Amino acid sequence: MENVFKKPEHLLEMTYGEIEEKNLEMKKARKSGVSGEVLKEKFLNYLKEEKGIKAVTVCFSDLEGKLHTLDYDKNFLVGSHDNLTFDGSSIHGFTAQSESDLRLGVDFSSIRFLPADLFGAGKVLVFANVMDKDGSSYVADFRGRLADLCEDLRVKRGILVNIAPEIEGFLFKGVNVEQIFSEEKGFELATMSGYFSSLPQDTLRLFIDKFAEVQRVLGFENEKDHPEVAPAQFELNYRYTHALESADQVVIYKLIARQVASMMGLTACFLPKPIQNLNGSGMHTNMSFEKDGKNIFYGADGKYGLSAEARRGITGILYYANDLCLIMNPSVNSYRRLDPAFEAPNEIKVSSVDRGSMVRIPIGNEKSARVEVRTVAPDANPYLCFYAIVSAALSGIDAEGEVLKEMEGKVYGKVKKLPGDIETAIELFEKSKFMAEVLGKDSCDKYVALKRRVADRSPRALGGRVKNGEVLFHHEITNQSLWANF
Repeated sequence: MENVFKKPEHLLEMTYGEIEEKNLEMKKARKSGVSGEVLKEKFLNYLKEEKGIKAVTVCFSDLEGKLHTLDYDKNFLVGSHDNLTFDGSSIHGFTAQSESDLRLGVDFSSIRFLPADLFGAGKVLVFANVMDKDGSSYVADFRGRLADLCEDLRVKRGILVNIAPEIEGFLFKGVNVEQIFSEEKGFELATMSGYFSSLPQDTLRLFIDKFAEVQRVLGFENEKDHPEVAPAQFELNYRYTHALESADQVVIYKLIARQVASMMGLTACFLPKPIQNLNGSGMHTNMSFEKDGKNIFYGADGKYGLSAEARRGITGILYYANDLCLIMNPSVNSYRRLDPAFEAPNEIKVSSVDRGSMVRIPIGNEKSARVEVRTVAPDANPYLCFYAIVSAALSGIDAEGEVLKEMEGKVYGKVKKLPGDIETAIELFEKSKFMAEVLGKDSCDKYVALKRRVADRSPRALGGRVKNGEVLFHHEITNQSLWANF
């Protein structure tokens, strides 16, 4: 960690390789449990001395997972980092206009050094948790709540939650084409190449190469990148890490993809099913629990090579599948992806081979044994989603006796399917005592209100064509101007 804040080298003169080294050092510090408080003084002193840093990009997410960023002049941040406020009423799902002021609590452990060619000259990035006016954690900020859950598991049980998401997306011709979407014209693929058929200088390959380069610089620890099955579809895989870091990386992944695509005159799209007759995009979420340096989801003699803890965790996830569905599939468009004609993971069951299963068990060993929740869409709020899935898994792990038998009896009998439309998912979510208990009734009510805003403006029967409303008023796409068109 000392190498991160050594004598300033001038950020603008650093190579991609040197920036990567710094980001990997920071990642190592986060994983080892070094707190933001320990890093705060070092980082603030570094800002004062490093002439190449001009601004700090502070990131936070709303209840739906949409990224919000504020650039603070570094000198201002050094003097006012403990008094950063914003208007919460301007963020969907946060405060009412009459009680609008909220605070940002900078997580100094989340520091990432940014390459200037993509993010602008002389910037570093940090995440912040949303705080209420009195400085307490804001109940609808699930980054903070995920951080608290993970810390609680680490301190009380010695458990680290590791997550590796596989995030798919599409590449379309033109810049910002989602905001001008027309259902008569649809989207235009950037290329017709796809799985195993993309040539080295193809548009999709050039996009993936640059995307992977920036991802590597930001410390993702890349593993594999490739075109996906559908034309112009992509997926870049990287090393698993602890849940909060993983959720942050989902947000950064989509930010990088969109910026790289924009610089190429293209649009990176993370709608779950932007083109009706092609495979949709998912965010398969691979999860395992670690204790004392060992993967406790591994069981050499267990079914699928899983331990009893892992099997009970799966039971919890399947038992609350319908309750979780609106969080894993948060948009009208999400339910097009659950079409069984396209390898849809819409069956509430577990399998090692059937890709129609909500939960799949990939081939693994002592290090890689994991549970893959395939139902998650790429437009899900990663903080809220990981929080809910981990909570559901824990409900199964902690269940005993008759409670566990009742859970197993429900999920390992006749196979049922997940909801086929968002209205049904909303109804099941509203009735869920588990969601009200885990998320809190206020957060549940706010989340439902946001989901209804779009659902009420979209036909319940999805039909065979992607509609204007499900794209233009999607939570990651819409803006004040678009909503004013109603």
